[in-house]
Amino acid sequence: MATSASRPYSIGFWLMCFSSFLFFLSFNLLLPELPDHLSRLGGGEYKGYIIALFTLTAAISRPYSGKLADTVGRIPVMIFGSLVCFLCGFFYPWALTVTGFLTLRLLHGFSTGFKPTGTAAFIADIVPLERRGEAMGLLGVTGALGLAFGPALGSWIAQTFTLNTMFYCSSAVALLSLLVQGTLTETLPEAQRQRFSLGLLKLKWSEILEPRVMSPAIVTMLCLFPYGAMLTVVPDQSRLLGLEGSTKGLFYVFLTVASLAVRLVASKSSDIHGRVPVLRVSAGILAVGLALLVWSPTVEWFLAASVVMGVGMGLNSPSLYAWTIDLSHPERRGRGVATMYIALEIGIGVGALLAGWLFANKPGRLPYVHGMSLASVLVAVVYLYSVKSTGPMVAEIIPQPAPEPSPEEVV
Repeated sequence: MATSASRPYSIGFWLMCFSSFLFFLSFNLLLPELPDHLSRLGGGEYKGYIIALFTLTAAISRPYSGKLADTVGRIPVMIFGSLVCFLCGFFYPWALTVTGFLTLRLLHGFSTGFKPTGTAAFIADIVPLERRGEAMGLLGVTGALGLAFGPALGSWIAQTFTLNTMFYCSSAVALLSLLVQGTLTETLPEAQRQRFSLGLLKLKWSEILEPRVMSPAIVTMLCLFPYGAMLTVVPDQSRLLGLEGSTKGLFYVFLTVASLAVRLVASKSSDIHGRVPVLRVSAGILAVGLALLVWSPTVEWFLAASVVMGVGMGLNSPSLYAWTIDLSHPERRGRGVATMYIALEIGIGVGALLAGWLFANKPGRLPYVHGMSLASVLVAVVYLYSVKSTGPMVAEIIPQPAPEPSPEEVV
């Protein structure tokens, strides 16, 4: 089903990229305003839970979304994720207690537990191996655009209109993402497809994690730890530096625009130089950005750190996606992607929890939060130098036998 390397990407590829942009735009609209909103509800001490609860359910749902993507289909999994995002955005204005708000954040996490898993598997189905890194980079560009515009647009809507308007706009954008997905054709081979049944929700231990992709999963967890920490403390740090109102989301804008630019220019780098060498460089750049963030006394240094980190993330993300898919067996591709996403959610969730606990609304502790993130990335750098450097296509040049199917996988 892959397109020829000499042909442009299909309409289906670009529609999926557009759907991904809308999905990421939807829940990132909310991010800059949620910490203050929770404080107004009387739950300021629970700021770390805003991201942690979201990523908890995302991580829990990954094994299910991976298995369902490999059995029921890629598109149903994506539709379910977008539907959850639509419903949660609609109900935020009605969650007027701390408990209600945090419960909604917990449910909202199911959206990212399903949609990105199906998206990555769908894209891997329709692009050729030799363009996999580039394709994942382009997919990341659309996600990065959602990340870039979401926070600034959300703050502008909340300031110009009302907070509830922002919530409803988030819901509407998720609905658009869902509608775009409805125009696409399923890519899971018919021989693999099954009707959904409750039996498919029964997981064996072997179906929770895909052993072949543990190396990219470990690197993902270590390199995404800082992202969870940033989502928790950057809104407060921005305000302390004088970035308020529509400028509150500037850190995210600089971060994701830098990431976007790198993906556009260097998305093929891991296809040419190999996944591991590119990841070593990207993790090193990310570490430099975090070191700058530890010491950022002015807005200029603060935003410079975000740019450097954006460059590192722009190289890091598509290489991790491509490396994961390289190592996944084609019939368990959804589960391989899900394993990487579980690691991503653990990294973000633990980063958010520890950042919230360490920060505790005390500005003097911000350097310690970023120092903790820097330590995580340095561990990733050391680990990457212990991993054997291979070309980007090793997993498929040297085929490996498929794992034994579980009883519920036998048609």
